[in-house]
Amino acid sequence: MVSAAQTAVRVTLVHIVIRLVQINRALWGFLLWWSLVRVGLLSARTSPAQRFAVTLEQLGTTFVKLGQGLSLHRELLPDDYVAALQKLHDSVAAFPFEQAAAEVEASFGRSLTELFLHFEPQPLAAGSIAQVHRATLTDGRVVIVKVRRPGIRRQVDEDIRILRWFLKSVLWLSPALRAVRPMEIVDELARNLHKELDFREEAKNIARFGEMFHESATVYVPAVVDELYTEWVVVQELSPGRRIDDAAFLHQGERLAANLVEAYMRQFFVEGMFHGDPHPGNLFVLEDGRICFHDFGLVGFLDRRTRMALVAFMMAFVQQDGDWLVDAYLDLGMLGGKLDRIEFRAGMEEVVQDYGRKPLSDWSFGEAFLRIARMGHGRNVRLPQPLLLLLRAVFLMESTVRRLDPRFNLMEGLFAKAGAMLEIAGGVGDPGARFKYEAFVSLRQLPSDLSRALHGIRNRGMEVSVAHHGLEPLQEEIGRSSRRVALALVTLGLYIAASLLMQHSLGPRWGDVPVLAGLGYALALRLSWRLVREFGERN
Repeated sequence: MVSAAQTAVRVTLVHIVIRLVQINRALWGFLLWWSLVRVGLLSARTSPAQRFAVTLEQLGTTFVKLGQGLSLHRELLPDDYVAALQKLHDSVAAFPFEQAAAEVEASFGRSLTELFLHFEPQPLAAGSIAQVHRATLTDGRVVIVKVRRPGIRRQVDEDIRILRWFLKSVLWLSPALRAVRPMEIVDELARNLHKELDFREEAKNIARFGEMFHESATVYVPAVVDELYTEWVVVQELSPGRRIDDAAFLHQGERLAANLVEAYMRQFFVEGMFHGDPHPGNLFVLEDGRICFHDFGLVGFLDRRTRMALVAFMMAFVQQDGDWLVDAYLDLGMLGGKLDRIEFRAGMEEVVQDYGRKPLSDWSFGEAFLRIARMGHGRNVRLPQPLLLLLRAVFLMESTVRRLDPRFNLMEGLFAKAGAMLEIAGGVGDPGARFKYEAFVSLRQLPSDLSRALHGIRNRGMEVSVAHHGLEPLQEEIGRSSRRVALALVTLGLYIAASLLMQHSLGPRWGDVPVLAGLGYALALRLSWRLVREFGERN
């Protein structure tokens, strides 16, 4: 007699086999169609990009989300594919209210009537991952309840497994495709999709952004209701407002554009965390004029080193410095393989010259970043996931800003605000911009670098032993010279540090002079006198 467990296993296996056939038939069918169109044996009524997007849409949730994630890889895909994949949407029906109610009650261990005064049975919106209901809490607050679609995680896991099997067969037939590392891309997309499926991650992101802007007069983030979130359900305050591209806000375009840019500069360069999907549907304007951010399922993170390298790229781009651009790309970790620096620098110079012929108001940070990324044709250049999200956010932000205020000088605004936030002075065309940047970064990193060096000495010790008979005078001279060089470097560092402290008026002041800058100059002058005296005694 067949047990219920065995029956369930058989049903699951049958489902996987059917799904395997469905996915392989759709994807191999697209490849066959594309090949016949490519060689001219078949005429195409739609473009390959549109046909590919339709194929993914027909395969359901997992492939729609993977297609949207794939659209981030602008460095690999042509523009028409990026545009087609970005338009993918979830054309699915809402699941029954009874299932939504069961998910909510199972998540919080309480009945719907204990949690809410009222819960709208009809969803406000339905997608392939979740649907959203309007509700009222027992304390009278109006909220939205986001409920994950039942069974979606298991479906995603099965589809990802099948997609990997498909890619292995494609790579076996065409090994040349290994150059673009498709399995790594699928693994990356799968990780991001699993994060999107876990609403606890989204709730944490909302809380972080709420803390970031809790005192802001220009940005508002609706809060998650305390303790009302799990992996399957998240409850968030409902924020009134209208889309930022609503015609009613045209007269406020200049102000809204400036506030949006300032909000993103803080996210990019100060906080190191940014909203990755700032299209008009996720940006609302409240009655008091604040910009309200929605949908925190796509959030990017930038460490300090990456943030500083991005500032370097932006400054190098504005200053039209090809060598600095190459160094900034290296610092971002985007260049690999067998890089021909001379060839790559020539490509940088071409981009720089093209933009040099345009007025600054027509420059696009996102477009320039992408042009340089595409120089490697997917081989020597690969954007890490945080930079993929950054590029998407920049493109969407630039589009929204230009829609709000076509006259807004975006590049000048980005450059000025990034420099101001990091206390790096200097405008467009400043010949000393790179020196100021490098001095600023070196000063910021000096305590950390010295601490690591001391840590290494403390843990491993340091012993230098040189013994040669008859060379004692030479050893003494080498020792004196080494000490003088070290002293000169320390003195130079003190002059730079004191100059930066003086320029930015940091620390306590004595009259018009910053105390720390004065002490730095005094110590540097004392060491300078010591160097001069040693050289005098030597001569």
